[in-house]
Amino acid sequence: MYKDPSIRPSEITDEFVYLNRRRFLQAAGFAALGAAASSGKLLAAQNRELKGFDSLIESPFSTDEAPNSWEDITTYNNFYEFGTDKDQPHRYARDFEPHPWDVEVAGECEKAGTYAFEDIVRPHQAEERIYRLRCVEAWSMVIPWVGIPLAHILKRFEPTSRARFVKFTTLHDPERMPGQRWPVLKWPYVEGLRIDEAMHPLTIMAIGLYGKELPNQNGAPLRLVVPWKYGFKSIKSIVRIEFTEEQPVSSWEQAAPQEYGFYANVNPNVDHPRWSQARERRIGAGAFAPKQSTLMFNGYGEQVAQLYSGMDLARHY
Repeated sequence: MYKDPSIRPSEITDEFVYLNRRRFLQAAGFAALGAAASSGKLLAAQNRELKGFDSLIESPFSTDEAPNSWEDITTYNNFYEFGTDKDQPHRYARDFEPHPWDVEVAGECEKAGTYAFEDIVRPHQAEERIYRLRCVEAWSMVIPWVGIPLAHILKRFEPTSRARFVKFTTLHDPERMPGQRWPVLKWPYVEGLRIDEAMHPLTIMAIGLYGKELPNQNGAPLRLVVPWKYGFKSIKSIVRIEFTEEQPVSSWEQAAPQEYGFYANVNPNVDHPRWSQARERRIGAGAFAPKQSTLMFNGYGEQVAQLYSGMDLARHY
C-alpha cells in the first residue's frame, strides 16, 4: 500500500473511525456546535477554573526540550469520548465536571475498594511526591505533565503475586461524554499494562500540566502517561483500576487488532500497516519543518529496554 511521506501519522484517520465518522458527526450535532464556536464564545468557556500546584519536584526523567505551548497541548487532542477530530475535545468537554471523582480498585489486591480522587493523589509516605515530568509524547509534543509515579499509587493497594497486569477503565457516561453515544469504539475505553511496566518510575498518573490541574480535554482528573508508548495507551478520565492475572484486551486492540497491539511500544523499525513510522514531525513545528527520525521506545530506551529483553518486538507490537 502507498504511504505518503508528507502525511503525519497523527493526522491519518483510522479506517474503523473513518467508516463511522459521518454518522457520528451528524447524529451528535457536532456541526452545529462547531458553528457556535466560531463566535469565540464557546472557546472562551472551554474550561472550569484550573487550580495550580505548589512545591512541584522536577522528575529525574524530564527532557531538556522546550515544551509545546498551552494552546498546542489543550486544543489538539485525541479523546474520542468528546469527538473524533483533534479540535473537538477542547470544545465539547467544556461543561464536563470532573469533581467529585471516585476510582474503583479491584482484582488481585489486598485493598480493593472505592477511593476518592483526593485520597488517590494525596501522598501517603515521605517518598511520595508530586512531580513535574516534561516528556516527549510519541508522534506529537513535549508536555510538562504534573503527576505521581504510578507505582506509588498501586503499591498502596497491595497487589498479590497473581497480579501480572493492570487494567484501566475510563468513565462511561454518554450524557457527559457525547462521543460515547455512538459506536466509534466499544465503550467504555479500556487499556492495560504489564505490572512491571505499570511499576516503572517513568510511568505516571497525571493530574495536571503546566503546573495546573488537568483540563477536561486532556483527561481530567486522572490520566495515565506512559512516555515510551504510543499515545492511545495513555488512558484518560480513569474510574477503575483492576489487577488481573490475564492480559486485558485494550479498546484499540479489540477494534483493530491487526494495527494496534497490546504493547504499543514506539518502534520505528515496524511500520503501521498503512504508513511508515520511521520519521516524525512535532506538532507546532510547522508544516515545512524537517522531519526527524523516530527513536526506539520514543527515546527512552535506556530507561525501559530491559523490560522487553528477549521479546520479539515486531510480533509484540
